[in-house]
Amino acid sequence: MIETGLYPLPHGITLSCRTAGVKGRPVLMFLHGFPEAAFAWDGLLTHFAQAEHGGFYCIAPNLRGYELSSAPAEVAAYRPKHLMHDIAALIELECGGQLACLVAHDWGGAVAWNLAAAQPGCMHKLAIINSPHPGTFLRELQHSPAQQAASAYMNFLIRPDAEALLAEDDFRRLWELFANMGALDGPHPWLTDAVKAQYRALWRAGLAGPLNYYRASPLRPPRPGPPHHDPAAAAVVMARDKLEVTLPTLVIWGLDDIALPPALLDGLDDFVPQMQLHRVPGATHWIVHEQPERVIGFLQEFIR
Repeated sequence: MIETGLYPLPHGITLSCRTAGVKGRPVLMFLHGFPEAAFAWDGLLTHFAQAEHGGFYCIAPNLRGYELSSAPAEVAAYRPKHLMHDIAALIELECGGQLACLVAHDWGGAVAWNLAAAQPGCMHKLAIINSPHPGTFLRELQHSPAQQAASAYMNFLIRPDAEALLAEDDFRRLWELFANMGALDGPHPWLTDAVKAQYRALWRAGLAGPLNYYRASPLRPPRPGPPHHDPAAAAVVMARDKLEVTLPTLVIWGLDDIALPPALLDGLDDFVPQMQLHRVPGATHWIVHEQPERVIGFLQEFIR
């Protein structure tokens, strides 16, 4: 059974969370991406809370800016250090400091990669699903025309009128995002009327917070020429020693992810020496929805 609640954190941010299982058991935490929310993990929360699958206490927060979580108005409030602070504080609140595993997808993965590198004591293991490591993502954004083209949508999402444009025609562009970030033909079978209703309610609650993640990050393609010359990733320098993740790490990657091509996996083991990698042909960015049993199987083996 999934429960919902508000979790006030010491630094003034409140996160709305979905939970399953018995508090006091080893904790699994799940971080969602854009344009989703904590409910995207419901099937995994229910599975891993069951005694025969580990009996974990499972928690999926809505990241700041999403659903009922705090949504600061300032773009700067969505920089990585603040997002990491939220999750580190929630970990301390819920399990006294260390998760059994942090599981993350898309933007949640960006938070998780950074937190695992900066504060590895927060978790015993890390699991990433179709979310690029900042080191390989920066490399590809700076040097790969293919990745620059694949990530061009980011520069649409930072427009000042992006909220209004995304809301047009019953959120037409957001439904298209589900299709355009994968190579599947036709509608996604998992995107049922009931699931669509959950997304509509989420998006009607507000899109400014979710879009501020993109506005606050320089990890996107440059916008050349006047009047909006913006070097974005071309101007970013990251210290190599700040990017290493020494924890046991599982990476699951749907190979038909159009926005995040498999080249992002090249050289990943240089940053993540204790890595298990599962490349999944025929799966897109939305692999958690398309092949939940397979994702659960990979996670079950890794967490065990």
